[in-house]
Amino acid sequence: MSTPELHWFKSSYSSSNEPGDCVEVATTPATIHIRDSKTPHAAHLTVTPAVWADFLKCAVATP
Repeated sequence: MSTPELHWFKSSYSSSNEPGDCVEVATTPATIHIRDSKTPHAAHLTVTPAVWADFLKCAVATP
């Protein structure tokens, strides 16, 4: 099985003046990949879509 090429993106809310202050995300049908934009060639975190959805719910709910 071949590994799909990941297409990374970051939020449109990220400032171009502060390019290192955000995370980037890439998705496949089965996985969500998260990395630090300051170190794009370093290791990244991989989670399931369900775990990512739970994380986003908590992030939105936190003041």
